Amino acid sequence: MQLKPIATYRLQLCPEFGLDDAAGIIPYLARLGVSHLYTSPYLQAASGSSHGYDVVDPTRVNEALGGECARKRLCAVMQQANLGQMLDIVPNHMAIIGNQNPWWWDVLENGPSSRFAMYFDVDWDASEERWPNKVLLPVLADHYGRILESCELQLKHAGGDFTLHYGEQSFPLDPSSLGKLLAEAACDAHSELLGFLAESCMRLPRPTVTDRRLVELRHRDKDVIQHLLTRLSHDEPDTVIAIDAVVTRLNADPDELDGLVDRQNYRLALWRTAGRDLGYRRFFDINNLAGLRVEEEEVFHATHQLPLAWVREGSVHGLRIDHADGLRDPAQYFARLRQACPDTWIVAEKILEHHERLPTDWPIAGTTGYDFLNLVGGLFIDPVGMTSLASVLEAFTGETVDFAGLVYESKRQVLKELLGSELNRLASLFVDICEQHRCHRDYTRYELYLALLETAASFPVYRTYVRAATERVTETDIRYVSEAITLAKERRTELDPQLFQFLENLLLLRCKGRLEGELAMRFQQLTGPAMAKGVEDTTFYRFHCLVSLNEVGGNPAKPDVSIAAFHQACNLIQTDYPQTLLTTASHDTKRGEDVRARLALLSEIPEHWGRTVQDWMQYNQQHRCHDLPDRNTEYLLYQTLVGAWPINTQRLSDYMQKAIREAKTHTSWTQPQPDYEQAIQQFVQAVLADGKFRHQLEAFVQPLIAPGRINSLAQTLLKLTAPGVPDIYQGTELWDLNLVDPDNRRPVDYHERAQLLAEIAGLTIEQILARSDEGLPKLWVIRQALHLRQQYAEYFGPAGSYQPLMVSGSKAVHAVAFMRGQTVAVVTPRLLLGLKEDWQDTAVELPTGAWYNLLTGDRLEGGLASVKVILDRFPVGLLSRERCGFSEN
Repeated sequence: MQLKPIATYRLQLCPEFGLDDAAGIIPYLARLGVSHLYTSPYLQAASGSSHGYDVVDPTRVNEALGGECARKRLCAVMQQANLGQMLDIVPNHMAIIGNQNPWWWDVLENGPSSRFAMYFDVDWDASEERWPNKVLLPVLADHYGRILESCELQLKHAGGDFTLHYGEQSFPLDPSSLGKLLAEAACDAHSELLGFLAESCMRLPRPTVTDRRLVELRHRDKDVIQHLLTRLSHDEPDTVIAIDAVVTRLNADPDELDGLVDRQNYRLALWRTAGRDLGYRRFFDINNLAGLRVEEEEVFHATHQLPLAWVREGSVHGLRIDHADGLRDPAQYFARLRQACPDTWIVAEKILEHHERLPTDWPIAGTTGYDFLNLVGGLFIDPVGMTSLASVLEAFTGETVDFAGLVYESKRQVLKELLGSELNRLASLFVDICEQHRCHRDYTRYELYLALLETAASFPVYRTYVRAATERVTETDIRYVSEAITLAKERRTELDPQLFQFLENLLLLRCKGRLEGELAMRFQQLTGPAMAKGVEDTTFYRFHCLVSLNEVGGNPAKPDVSIAAFHQACNLIQTDYPQTLLTTASHDTKRGEDVRARLALLSEIPEHWGRTVQDWMQYNQQHRCHDLPDRNTEYLLYQTLVGAWPINTQRLSDYMQKAIREAKTHTSWTQPQPDYEQAIQQFVQAVLADGKFRHQLEAFVQPLIAPGRINSLAQTLLKLTAPGVPDIYQGTELWDLNLVDPDNRRPVDYHERAQLLAEIAGLTIEQILARSDEGLPKLWVIRQALHLRQQYAEYFGPAGSYQPLMVSGSKAVHAVAFMRGQTVAVVTPRLLLGLKEDWQDTAVELPTGAWYNLLTGDRLEGGLASVKVILDRFPVGLLSRERCGFSEN
């Protein structure tokens, strides 16, 4: 079944809302008008996972969501409703928690000799001489020796299996390390078979073997040993008693236990060591998410077996690829995926900077839509007011803030502190390369480290896409690398310019060799996490000029989008990626779409906002403790209150706790400062408990609610009708005043939404507007636009067209208008406060003939149509040459 994409509805599955719950809302989604359910990952995730991106076993459906039986029930309901499915999949990494991930467990047990050693991006060669061929596991709360001597590490034996335990975490033992233990038990039990097994363990080769034939021989012998140990544990109780006695002695003797632990294929270490010494690639800085080598064909097929089978059987029609920039070679990955499912709708989570385009060699339909989020959001920003808002920020904080400089400092901090192990691995590789180049061998390790650090911190985009295997380098790659190198040179004048030139040549594949190519490929997997953690998860929590602009892929330094720029971008989307996703909210957005729509209004009233926020600062001085919060955090708090009001104390406190830790200025996730955090929480609670301040806040917010909602309706209608496929995040068919996760992943009341949808068709437009507080106007716009898209799918699909409509008159800058095909026209307002509810002579030029407003039922004639008339009864206009899709109101 091939379904034309009309619109997607994103569901964030979790144990509290599983696959059967998703099946229960399919009738509602079908009536709403979406064509595809777009689900978060549902392969087997780590125990207790609330999001599904921490997959531990890609060969089965997540049992916490209902398992395979529930998936089949969901697919059957969707097929009956004629809905397609887009599935989110995670090719870049897997969770490595205890024995939940059988592949990683095997790697820890067998080291480089594991059948799955090549599945994970472990750099065995990078392990230090003091722990050769070992994986560093930074899981301990204190130094290893202290943990060992306090008996917090314990060996356990059950049914022939030996495991090492630390708290709730467990680790396997290499069978080759068990010889001495089994020999002691054999003497105590007088067991010849146990003695034979002890000798067999000692004869197992140490795990440095990479030859696949020898690997299989080792595993064969290991499996035989394990089988006999299991049988012994059932058949010879005296043997079990002897083994357990030896285990007890080991646990009581730190020296003996240390000797056993030292023979494992991993090195247990203090958690802080991950910042410098980790030997495997992670997802960002999350230690329990290990990078996969999906570029290996075997790994690709093993991790994609189920999703591809579902595509072939016709139950999955689209794939959303998570974190494409984390892959070693995204173009190769997408080519392989396209070959495996040639007709499937594929989009990628790719964050594009404002000047960046999607790589042309990715055979996909487009992105997940963050680029559109920032594009459409920029329409509602007043560029003149932004200059004044910068002055308001400086006056409030007493500091001059340079956004570009803040980005650089944040990225540099993240590279050194959170991504230090990845940077150190790259520096070690750089040292090895320089040793082979006589003109560069005298650079110190520190100089090479600095050159990499500065270049990565100066990188203008997430990454480049050079391909060492095919020696492919594009002009775009050259431009971005050269820009970063130039900035790095300017910032570190004490370093030899020839060093930066050498690094530029390496990154652009001008120096041939295996190590040289490896450096270029690995560097590309570093700059993406540096951008994500440095900008999205650090700078955006420090720079508060207008926080609605601090979204993934956004550029607060260049926030506004002109009408002409919007039309140009839409035409490009229609030409190049007509089935890309268009989103205005997701599970990763920093603020709900309607929070941003309301906050955008501040760019139109900077002077009023500046006076108000100064008054609040002075009034709330009484609630400060030890001169806290700092002014920057206080300014963030006031914008958050304006955007998300009404909000309760718990939600706001949770958000501010996350925000100050992400900022990493006074506290952080890795080094929390309890006194500072407590002062912030006390301030939050005090200001919300202050009735006079609440009155002042509500007096400021109240006049912004109605225009903020109109901004939202305009943003929503533009998303639903612009080139691309609109995506609706769960629950946002009503007003969305959520903040960042986990706030935006709270339960959604679908019973309420289903009732409102059933009721809305029988209401007049005046009744719908009268119930604005319930969100009915937004639900109405979505319903009508989606039904129109279904009826005229060809106008909105790849064969359709996009044509800007001419708007004339004294308030023309306040209206966005365009046509899809020759039958549908859209008119929305912008910059509402500057409009002052007076369109005067503003008109839009429609093709001649009769037009019907599908949101009001009004009929009007083409030609020069008054915008005031079009928007008289409802804030946005959706026009059609036919009366299609309109319920009599």
